[in-house]
Amino acid sequence: MHVLVTGGCGYVGSALVPRLQAATEVDRITVLDTLDNGSLSHLIGAPITDGFEFREGDVGEYPDVEGAMAGVDAVVHLAAINRVDSETAGKADTYTVNLDGTWNVLNAARTHDVENVVFASSSRVYGNLSTDRIGASTTPNPFDPFTETKYEAERLLREFAGEPDRTATALRLGTAYGYAPGVRFDLAPNRFVFQALTDRRILLPGEGTGWQPLIHVQDAAAALDHALRNPHRWSKTVYDVGSTAEQYRLADVAEVVRNEINPDLDVDSLEGEGDAVSFRLSFEDFEDVAMALDWTLTEGVRDLADRFIDPEHHPLTP
Repeated sequence: MHVLVTGGCGYVGSALVPRLQAATEVDRITVLDTLDNGSLSHLIGAPITDGFEFREGDVGEYPDVEGAMAGVDAVVHLAAINRVDSETAGKADTYTVNLDGTWNVLNAARTHDVENVVFASSSRVYGNLSTDRIGASTTPNPFDPFTETKYEAERLLREFAGEPDRTATALRLGTAYGYAPGVRFDLAPNRFVFQALTDRRILLPGEGTGWQPLIHVQDAAAALDHALRNPHRWSKTVYDVGSTAEQYRLADVAEVVRNEINPDLDVDSLEGEGDAVSFRLSFEDFEDVAMALDWTLTEGVRDLADRFIDPEHHPLTP
């Protein structure tokens, strides 16, 4: 199988590409990335062999996508302006990359007879519905350019999946955290670990009472890989991906970090900087896939902290 990974130099991509390389079904991988937010250093864990190709290009530019799609059998579409960066990138750029970019990927897949596309969506498309558990049958409530484009991109994916001999799967991932070569520290769990180790305190946005589903970046990569290589197991187009037990208030995340690193740490609240979004998911459809997720927040926090403390830390194990 020849797999194209868009945005393969990003956070999730840096965990996914080596995993795909290790799969017996995959003999070629092409990574398409602008390197605007990612870095070639994020591929340090991906062996550069005859089966690996890197293309610097933009999913918002159709010729870049069409050129990378030649000879491809399946696609994992990760390239996007993320939620944090979309606040500064602006609405127009977010729509160009996230929505037009998805259209380009799907249209190029049609041109080259690619049958299977897996898309990294976001659980945040639900918006601030309630703290009660909700599921994939719940109508999302996108509230900003990032969530609007993710939800509209899912609609494009449904159209693609409705065509003969096409398969498409959108994974609504929770907030990623934990170690990967492209680790991000604008995500609260990772930022809390760094603050605990360096500032000797944790800065909690607001009261931290809103619920969010979390997923370790290695589990996110595993789910994308599983959907790509086992499309028959993912019979629906859209899935909430995560674990009922791995949903937390930010205040609870801060407490886990404190307990794992230093129980005497102070947790200071930053008034007026909280995230108003709060929701919990049920994950029934994902449970039907019968794919196990390996990491808990406690394990992910401890692993990330250990990697700061000891750079020769053991390989990734939950």
